[in-house]
Amino acid sequence: MTPNNNIILPEPTLRRLPWYLAYVEILKARKTEYVSSTQISRALNVDSSQIAKDLSFLSLKGKTRIGYEVDALVETLAEFLGFRTSHKAYVFGAGSLGLALMQDSGLSKYGLEIIAGFDIDPKKTGTIVAGVPIHNIDDITEVMQKTPASIGILTVPVECAQETADIAIGEGIKAIWNFTPYRVKVAEGIVMANTSIYAHLALIFNRLNAEQ
Repeated sequence: MTPNNNIILPEPTLRRLPWYLAYVEILKARKTEYVSSTQISRALNVDSSQIAKDLSFLSLKGKTRIGYEVDALVETLAEFLGFRTSHKAYVFGAGSLGLALMQDSGLSKYGLEIIAGFDIDPKKTGTIVAGVPIHNIDDITEVMQKTPASIGILTVPVECAQETADIAIGEGIKAIWNFTPYRVKVAEGIVMANTSIYAHLALIFNRLNAEQ
């Protein structure tokens, strides 16, 4: 199924749909044929009525008292979320996190193909990690012309985040996935997603301290 581009999904729904996909993929591996909203609810601790509402955005109907066909639900969710289409990306910052992302073969399963990395360290530039070449950031124009990408993944030091994002967008990058704790500013029309490891770490620490 192809997503309806005229529908803007609420962000909470978009965050939950991958949970459902991960769960039904487990069921598919177990050869389970059908799953209901109630079953998904028990497994993921999400209200069943919310699950039904979220899945209503898909052009897939469940069967009364039986539920959704697992194989069809897996494919529909994966297609709807864009995981069945390859999206090319650059990693900016070849530190430990950037290198880990380059070597994460699981990302390609969900449609993210990292085709190049960028850094300023001469010890890293010119090397290849897991088949991904690492270039000097000064060469981005040439690389973009030869092997263009639409997504830029920021794993640079915080003080370089805004400047790097500006360079990437200036060269034609259309979306930024920001792993730095700095809140990068982008122009209207640029897709922006922040994944704050440190914010979640602070949340964990705060909750742990509250329990003591």
